[in-house]
Amino acid sequence: MKIVVGFIDTPEGHAAIDAAIAEAQLRGGSLVVVNSMHGGSREDEHDYIATAEAFEALAQRLRDGGVEFETHEFVRGNSPAQDVIAAVEQTGAGMIVIGIRERSAAGKLLLGSNALDILHDTPVPVLCVKP
Repeated sequence: MKIVVGFIDTPEGHAAIDAAIAEAQLRGGSLVVVNSMHGGSREDEHDYIATAEAFEALAQRLRDGGVEFETHEFVRGNSPAQDVIAAVEQTGAGMIVIGIRERSAAGKLLLGSNALDILHDTPVPVLCVKP
């Protein structure tokens, strides 16, 4: 089984990777690691460089750990939720793993939530983990 995991270089992103590795080992599966950036004026050169370095370090960690994986870095203007769900559809994955953080009710209402969008819109089970 393929497992899509959303990755950003935060404690939540690393918690998602840890949980996804455990799930892949438990299920004899592989990982589809997705990083989604909006692109354009929303990020600067330093954001891209930091993301590339974090993604390469993650890939090395997965290679060293013998985890079968593929990576996708999207910079196409979609929301992270849209990119994660598209990865599920494109790869035939059977599960998503995402890291979540605590937010107030007002914060969820005002800022939206990629996690909530994924939970509402995906056709596969979602494992949400906290750091």
